[in-house]
Amino acid sequence: MEKESVKVVRLHRLENGSKLKAFADVAIGDFIIKGFKVMEGKNGLFLGMPQEKAKDGKWYSSFSSTSKEAQQDLINTVLEAYEE
Repeated sequence: MEKESVKVVRLHRLENGSKLKAFADVAIGDFIIKGFKVMEGKNGLFLGMPQEKAKDGKWYSSFSSTSKEAQQDLINTVLEAYEE
């Protein structure tokens, strides 16, 4: 995945003191994926992938990447946008 093909189109910061810091929508090429979450963890910020609730009541990721490099590009892009 080329870095320039990934961009944050919406970032909504939350100022509520919780571990959830922001929601983000990301454009990858001609597609927009909604529902990424910037979260505060033990080791700093991380990116939560969009999820949907299944019939069994559990939450499952509804988005994944095909390579670790593509996933890291996505994570870096969103976290850099959050830190601006």
